[in-house]
Amino acid sequence: MPDHPLPALNTWVEVPKNSDFSIYNLPFGVFKNKKLSPRIGIAIGDKIVDLSILDQEGFFATLFLPEGIFLRDSLNDMIALGKTQTKKIRERVQTLLLEGNAELRDHSARGKVMVTRKEAEMLLPVKIGDYTDFYSSSEHATNLGKMFRDPENALLPNWKHLPVGYHGRASSIVVSGTPIHRPKGQFKSPDSAAPMFGPSQKLDFELEVAFITGKQTRLGDSVSTVDAEDFIFGFVLFNDWSARDIQAWEYVPLGPFLGKNFGSSISPWVVTLEALEPFRVAGPTQEPEVLPYLKCENTHSFDINLEVFIQPEEKKPAKISTANFSAMYWNVAQQLAHHTVNGCNINVGDMMASGTISGSAEDSFGSMIELSWNGSRMVKLGEGDERTFIEDGDTVIMKGFAEKDGVRVGFGEVSGQVLPAKPL
Repeated sequence: MPDHPLPALNTWVEVPKNSDFSIYNLPFGVFKNKKLSPRIGIAIGDKIVDLSILDQEGFFATLFLPEGIFLRDSLNDMIALGKTQTKKIRERVQTLLLEGNAELRDHSARGKVMVTRKEAEMLLPVKIGDYTDFYSSSEHATNLGKMFRDPENALLPNWKHLPVGYHGRASSIVVSGTPIHRPKGQFKSPDSAAPMFGPSQKLDFELEVAFITGKQTRLGDSVSTVDAEDFIFGFVLFNDWSARDIQAWEYVPLGPFLGKNFGSSISPWVVTLEALEPFRVAGPTQEPEVLPYLKCENTHSFDINLEVFIQPEEKKPAKISTANFSAMYWNVAQQLAHHTVNGCNINVGDMMASGTISGSAEDSFGSMIELSWNGSRMVKLGEGDERTFIEDGDTVIMKGFAEKDGVRVGFGEVSGQVLPAKPL
């Protein structure tokens, strides 16, 4: 992989050490507070740059943007302007924040432009029309194959020939901090004659990264692996909550349904593909050779460190897993190419999640079903707590960041507390 040297950038904004939101990052999000209606901002350190105020004050005058483009409750319309424009917006903000640039630093509107992040409420960043979940970690797929099928033939015959995926439910994707009620459904234990109904007893998380599409295609068209990244605007952390007992009973023959569609959580800040450019790495070697439409340069993987914590109610969070996005067998270009090869059209704001990200070590597994090996062993949380699956009151927290040469580009976190099931 060619190295991408990072230029030396400094900002006049005070950025805490190890902040995910450095001058190199500048992710986009949608926020509001007690005084401000929903609008688009960019995160830096502990601040949010209110892009609507920058626009009103003429800082984007040379970009000829549509009026009020930043006074929206989603990023969709801005993303639809195209990468040429969104890159210019981000680069203009980066220039304004550079140390030595007095344009914004000494401007009378600076106080209105720079919003304190802790006083803001983050909203779902995009209106998600469609959501697809892939199954692209070889380690995760192998673990589940060993658990429920033949340990000697853990992967199904198609797995190394195509990126397996399914269409999920977009309406139940929520922004970080939104509680999730324990789902109810049917499940059947191996020793029972008939299924039972009730709250899931095997509630799980799935550690994932999702990308957001930035261009639409027409029905019948396909996106090649060469062009795929032109259609990817940016990435978020993604927790695909899963009810393993409900899923196990329902998934044959058509796949996940009620065990998945009750909720997924995403981080509020969209980290652009451009911000992740310096963190490209080679992905795993693919054997056997893939079909021609899936062939691509091995340059579509990213070195993103991922962490999962469980926080029991009124206790400290405990780290239970550390993984890396670069371990994914199928990369984002291959996922998008396969998704559209049959002519399926995509729209701005569609979300495509990686599937559970697991490493080879036991402490790098990206789900409780792997960490506890389907409940056969306890996962220690500290302070005397242990789990096989997620309990009511638990908060699951996921974090992600890329780091190189002392530069950090991160996602913040995605978190969600599990509340008891609602009565029928």
